[in-house]
Amino acid sequence: MERKALADLQSWQKKTNRKPLILHGARQVGKTWLLKEFGRRFYKNVAYINFDANERMAALFASGFNIERLLTGLRIESGCPIEPETTLLIFDEVQENPDALTSLKYFAENDPSYHIVAAGSLLGIAMHAGTSFPVGKVEFLNLYPLSFEEFLWALGEMATAELIQKPDWQMLESFKSMLVENLKYYYCVGGMPESVKQFVDSRDLASTREIQSQLLKAYEQDFSKYADPALVPRLRAVWNSIPAQLAREQRKFMYGLVREGARAREYEIAIQWLCDAGLLYKVHRVTKPGIPLRAYQEDNAFKLFMVDTGLLAAHARIPLQALLRGSDLFEEAKGALTEQYVAQELHQRADMEVFYWSSERAQAEVDFLIQREDLIFPLEVKASENLQAKSLRSYRDKFSPVRSYRISLSSYREESWLTNIPLYALAALRP
Repeated sequence: MERKALADLQSWQKKTNRKPLILHGARQVGKTWLLKEFGRRFYKNVAYINFDANERMAALFASGFNIERLLTGLRIESGCPIEPETTLLIFDEVQENPDALTSLKYFAENDPSYHIVAAGSLLGIAMHAGTSFPVGKVEFLNLYPLSFEEFLWALGEMATAELIQKPDWQMLESFKSMLVENLKYYYCVGGMPESVKQFVDSRDLASTREIQSQLLKAYEQDFSKYADPALVPRLRAVWNSIPAQLAREQRKFMYGLVREGARAREYEIAIQWLCDAGLLYKVHRVTKPGIPLRAYQEDNAFKLFMVDTGLLAAHARIPLQALLRGSDLFEEAKGALTEQYVAQELHQRADMEVFYWSSERAQAEVDFLIQREDLIFPLEVKASENLQAKSLRSYRDKFSPVRSYRISLSSYREESWLTNIPLYALAALRP
C-alpha cells in the first residue's frame, strides 16, 4: 500500500533543522504501518517502542530526561542499535506515557541528530488533558484515511490515478464509467487501511462492512476508556446523530437532532472531544468572503463530518445493495455521502482552508468556500447530473469571485464564470 505521507516523511528526514515529528490521526488510520514502512525503506535500523501498558518504559521515562540514559534503555527495549542519522526511533501510542511525550523537548534541545517520530491515536485528547507538551520543539504531520487517489493506487490503478492528478479531460471522459464505478466502491469502502485491504483482497463489500462495524464499535469503546464517565453519554449522543445531521438538506449542525431541547453548552465539550480524537472535524460558516476567512468564521455555526466516507456509510447503515442501483448511491441520504467525500478530500489538502457560506436567512448556501493564499473560491457539490446552481449564482452576484467551481457527476467543462469538475477528478482541483 502506498501513502502520500511517505513523501512528507522523506522531506522531514532531509531537513537540516529537523525536530522530532508527531504523527497525528484517528485510531486505525495506518500510523504504525506508515512509520514502520518509512523506516524499512529509508533507514538502516528501526527501533520501535510501544508505550501502551509498558511499565518498563513508564519507569524509564519517569526517572528523568538524561538523553544517554534514555537511549540505553531504548536500545535494550527495542533490541536494536540506535545511532544518529541512520536509525529511525518510533514512539508508538505515546499518549500513554506523558513523560515520553515531554522527552521530545530534551531530544530536540540536547541531541537533535536522532531521528524520532511519535504517534498516538488520541494525542489530541492527551494534549487537552494537561499533559506537559513540548511546544515549539516538535513538528506535526496529520495522517488521514486513504484519499480516492490512494484508493486507486491500492486497486492497482496507478495510471488512472495519475490521470486525475494531471488531467487530460478528453482521456478522462473515455474512462468515465470505470472511474465512476471505482468512486462508488470508494464511497462504500472508504479509506481506512484495513477496510481497503479487505476489499482489495476479496472484492467482498459485506466483509468490508463487517470490518467497518467493528471499527465503529472500537471507537465507542474508546469513549468509555478515555473520556470522563460523565461525558460518555453525550459523546454517544453526538456520535449517533451524525448520519441524521448529514442527511438534512441544510447540513449545519443542529443540537436538536442530538436531543430534543438540547443546547450548545451541553454538548460543546463532547464535540471537541470527538474532533480532538480525529473522529469528526468541523467546517465553519463564514459571514462574508474576507481575507483571511478564519477571521469571519462563526464559532456557533458549523457542519460536522466524519473521518471517513466508508465509516459514514456503515454508521448510517446505508444498504450495500445501493451500489448496484446506477447513480442512486451518489444521491443516497440526499447526497450526504457525496458531500462527505468532497469534505474529506478537501480536508486533506494542506494548501487550502475550507469553510462554507450561507446568506443571513439561509435562503442560499454554498457548500464550501476555499481560501488558497489570498484568493477565495466558492465550490458547490452536486450528487447527480442535475446542474442547477442557484446558490452559487447568488454568491457570484453578491461577491463576484474570480472563478466558481461545481463538483458533480457531469463531465469537465468551462463556462464564462463556472468550472465543472467531475467528482472522480476532484484531485485535479487547482483553484
